[in-house]
Amino acid sequence: MQTRKTLAAAAIGLALAAAAQAEITVGVSLGTTGPGASLGIPYKNAFQLVPSTIAGEPVRYVILDDESKPDNAAKNARKFVTEDKVDVLMGSNGVPSGVAITQVAAEARTPMISLTPLPPLAPERQPWVFIVPQPTELMMSAVAQEIQQRGLKKIGFIGFSDTWGDLVYNAITKLAPAHGFEVVTNERYARADTSVAGQVLKIVSVRPDAVVVGGSGSPAATPQIALVERGFKGPIFHNHGTVNLPFIQTGKAAAEGAIAPTGALIVAEELAADFPTRKVSLDFVQRYETAFGAGSRNAFGGYSYDAVLLLEAAAPQALKKARPGTPEFRAALREALENVENVVGTHGVYSMSPENHNGLDERARVLVHVADGKWRLKK
Repeated sequence: MQTRKTLAAAAIGLALAAAAQAEITVGVSLGTTGPGASLGIPYKNAFQLVPSTIAGEPVRYVILDDESKPDNAAKNARKFVTEDKVDVLMGSNGVPSGVAITQVAAEARTPMISLTPLPPLAPERQPWVFIVPQPTELMMSAVAQEIQQRGLKKIGFIGFSDTWGDLVYNAITKLAPAHGFEVVTNERYARADTSVAGQVLKIVSVRPDAVVVGGSGSPAATPQIALVERGFKGPIFHNHGTVNLPFIQTGKAAAEGAIAPTGALIVAEELAADFPTRKVSLDFVQRYETAFGAGSRNAFGGYSYDAVLLLEAAAPQALKKARPGTPEFRAALREALENVENVVGTHGVYSMSPENHNGLDERARVLVHVADGKWRLKK
């Protein structure tokens, strides 16, 4: 009888110990191959720099390649929630893939921290999705202000023939009237296209004062190169999806002068001493370049890092209500994410609310340009 009691007590003790050290599981879907790979790889790299414990609990990151395909991103997300029993979803590095994951997040009632900007979501998805990158309109407003200051009136547009191209186009056209310019073209191309000669010919024919490109990563260099080759002399504006080294490496000399909004981490050393994110941005850049080489800094790795900072801020509150691996914890984590305040990340300061699942403001953006083969702060 005593032996049974002893065994039962031991079993209870083991169960309590396991509960005390329940593992927080994070499912991450990224396009580390395919046309989005130049973004997906740095997103993935950053997970080598994040903590292995949060609020005293071990964290396991399950990272799968979705090959930059929305269908694969959805499949990965379903695997995460059904097989890995994840507490939170993260991903992807392409807007269409990110949108695909939001459906799974809502159906599984599992919070998702999106690593890419997203279009407006259906009401049933919105409560479960939190967005790390700056809203497209917030970033493109910096471009609109620059266009206005230069007195430019006719703006050409060329962008991806997918949701990301739509987001950038919609943002710049919405901002145009208040900033005194008109968007006069809406040319599109696929991410994998190697030539946009026909589209650029149409743009040049209307003689715009400047061109806005709604691309990202290295594929954003395709219209940049084509415009320069056609002799276009006006400024070429991009967006925060363009700011990485592969864009410059692909564009080479044609990339010189490209202008884009981005998070401050890209030019961390050039920030004012009192810039709110300077310390965190500089620390991340130094650690990232130590791990992956000088000049390897990029905005995308910072989004992954900031996603984990948000999880780190929310988890302690969720752990007061439930243990990881349960529906109750996922619900508590969603609620905690919705109420994080003043989380200083590499890109900006996050303060979320039920009405705002991004929580960034103008402190999350600077304007940069390519000068001598590097992204530099535009002054």
